Amino acid sequence: MRIRSDFTQRVVVRPEDYEWVNSPAGGVDRMMLDRIGDEVARATTIVRFAPKSRFDAHTHGGGEEFFVLDGVFSDETGDFPAGSYVRNPIGTSHTPHTDQGCTIFVKLHQFDEADHDQKHIDTRTASFLPGSVEGLSVLPLHEAPNENVALVRWEAGTRFNRHRHWGGEEILVLEGTFQDEHGDYSKGSWLRSPHLSEHTPYSDEGCLIYVKTGHLAP
Repeated sequence: MRIRSDFTQRVVVRPEDYEWVNSPAGGVDRMMLDRIGDEVARATTIVRFAPKSRFDAHTHGGGEEFFVLDGVFSDETGDFPAGSYVRNPIGTSHTPHTDQGCTIFVKLHQFDEADHDQKHIDTRTASFLPGSVEGLSVLPLHEAPNENVALVRWEAGTRFNRHRHWGGEEILVLEGTFQDEHGDYSKGSWLRSPHLSEHTPYSDEGCLIYVKTGHLAP
């Protein structure tokens, strides 16, 4: 299976474009953003768990990174409410479940082999740092070879300089509306821009975005 697998192309998926498909686990649906492979795949996905649903125990052969968008996600290591950022490196295992239901943004099989960091970050209580322009603040989440991950908060009216993305850029809009010269992107929108792409981003109303850069280099 190949879904949006040409990483040289700019891609935008908005909430009105979502197409949910059933997973092998009852009560668990997936919106596949990009994918190379079948059930075991290099994948970027929004996963929706119904209350009391669970997934079978499994091992992450290529690592797992996820951000809890709503509800509470659980496994044998703990409970992770909305705003939790979690990294489970290559070779880790767990049995996901949820009592109240949840939605997560998850990336699979995308870890560098030298990246062994396991992280649980509650972004609701973590401190943001001042950004490089007024109105911008940043919460660094992870740094590894060819990969930087952060949350970026834009105050209303913030504008950033035109810039080029070495290694590309991936964005999920968590709150508000993110914008650039190509369009407006409301909460739930996912953007993937290729290596050496350029844009001039801004936000009239303000927003919070998940950003990953550097991972789309040829």
